[in-house]
Amino acid sequence: MQFRKIASYDYEEWKILWDGYLSFYKTSVDESVSIETFRRLISENEPMYGLLAENAGAIIGLVHFVFHRSTCTKGNYCYLQDLFVSPEARKQGVGRTLIEKVYDNANENGCSRVYWLTQENNYQARTVYDRVAERTDSIQYRKFFS
Repeated sequence: MQFRKIASYDYEEWKILWDGYLSFYKTSVDESVSIETFRRLISENEPMYGLLAENAGAIIGLVHFVFHRSTCTKGNYCYLQDLFVSPEARKQGVGRTLIEKVYDNANENGCSRVYWLTQENNYQARTVYDRVAERTDSIQYRKFFS
């Protein structure tokens, strides 16, 4: 198994996993948003990054993360925004390794924290999350704009 940065030639395989991620969370985005997201993930000028898990030439997992400023530290925080492993590749340590790769990247770039959100009922993923990070008591509020 290999773990590597997303490259410009990965769009088609990345899109399959991206669509799986969106479907899992029962949401969708316009195709133009997916194209822009991918452009940001491969751009050297964006604070948004992506890694892929690959096995025998097939993409089996993805993780996206963003570095951003914080008022509580001199360095950045790292928001692990999206993590998805294809159903057939689950329970093989792929998700955990992708998280650890984000940890490595954040640490190498001077971030003081990696954090993420998940749904309360995402029990399978939470069994991994509970082993690699500390659960907080934070509650998220949102306001959407068109």
